[in-house]
Amino acid sequence: MVIPTMSAWRVRRPGPMATHPLERVTVPVPEPGSGELLVAVHACGVCRTDLHVAEGDLPVHRPSVIPGHEVVGEVAAIGSDTGGGFAVGDRVGIAWLRMACGSCRFCVRGQENLCPQSRYTGWDADGGYAEFATVPETFAHHLPASYSDTELAPLLCAGIIGYRSLLRADLPAGGRLGIYGFGGSAHLTAQVALAQGAEVHVMTRGERARELALSLGAASAQDAADRPPVALDAAILFAPVGELVLPALEALERGGTLAIAGIYLSDIPVLSYERHLFQERQVRSVTSNTRDDARNFLEFAAQHHIDVTTVEYPLGRADDALSALSDGRIAGAAVLLV
Repeated sequence: MVIPTMSAWRVRRPGPMATHPLERVTVPVPEPGSGELLVAVHACGVCRTDLHVAEGDLPVHRPSVIPGHEVVGEVAAIGSDTGGGFAVGDRVGIAWLRMACGSCRFCVRGQENLCPQSRYTGWDADGGYAEFATVPETFAHHLPASYSDTELAPLLCAGIIGYRSLLRADLPAGGRLGIYGFGGSAHLTAQVALAQGAEVHVMTRGERARELALSLGAASAQDAADRPPVALDAAILFAPVGELVLPALEALERGGTLAIAGIYLSDIPVLSYERHLFQERQVRSVTSNTRDDARNFLEFAAQHHIDVTTVEYPLGRADDALSALSDGRIAGAAVLLV
C-alpha cells in the first residue's frame, strides 16, 4: 500500500528567522479522525502568531508543529461521526480556535475562547503551511462566496481577531478609534470600524503602512508612538510592543478603553496611575475568539465587502514570507498559495 505524502513546513527549532527555524519536509497526508474533515489547502494566511510560534515567543505546544491557521481549502475527505455540515468538494475555512471542551463554566456561558482545555491550529495541532490539514467539523467555517481564496485567508484570523478586538475596545457609536500598528489584522479592522461610522486614526511604523491607512479612509496616520491629532474614545494595539501601551493610554479621552489584540506582547513599562489610567481609562486583553465571533464577522464581511491587501507567496517560500513579516516589509497580509 502506497501512503500518500505532501509537502509541508515544520518548526524545526524555534528561534529568530535568521536562524532558519522552519524546515520544508515531505510527510504523510493526515487522515481525518472521528468528527474531522480533511482539507486540501488552497491558501493560508501568514499571521504574526505564526511568527511567534516559529521564533519561540510562544512556548512549544507541539514539537515540530506545522504552523498556519488562516486556511482556505476544499473538503477532500470526511471522517466518521461527523454531523453532515460539510460535503466533499465544499469550500471551507480553518481558523485559530480548533477545539474547546464545551462543558466548562466558560464554555457554558459563551466564553469558549477562555476554555482551559482550548486547542489551537498551528500550535497544538498541525496547520496550513502544508498541502493538506485536518479540522474538527464543528470548528470549520463556511465562507462568503464573494471573495477569492487569497482574500479570504487573512479574514480567518486577522479579520476575526480584529473584530473581537473592536468589540473589546467598546468604541461608542461615531467615536474616534486609534489603531497602533497597521498590518494584516489592523487594515481589516479599520475598514470594519469605518463601515460602522467611526473616525479612525492610525499610528504605525513604515511609510507604506501609513499610505495604506490613508487610502482606506483613515483620518490621520503618523508614526507608532506619535500622539494623534484628537483625543481617542478607544484604541486597539496590534503591534506586539509593550512600550506603546503608554502613549496609547495617554491618547485616550476620559473613559476610553485600550484593547490589546495580540497573543504576545513585550513587557509594558511602569504605568503612572494619574497619566495613564485615571478618569476611568482602562486596558483590556483579547484572548482568541469564539465561534460566534467568527460567524458574525464572516457574515459582516459578506454584507460589507472588505478590501483585503495581500502579498502572495508560493508555499515553497513560507520562510521568506515569515522573514518579510518579521522585518516589517509587508503592507497588508501575506498569503501562501498551494
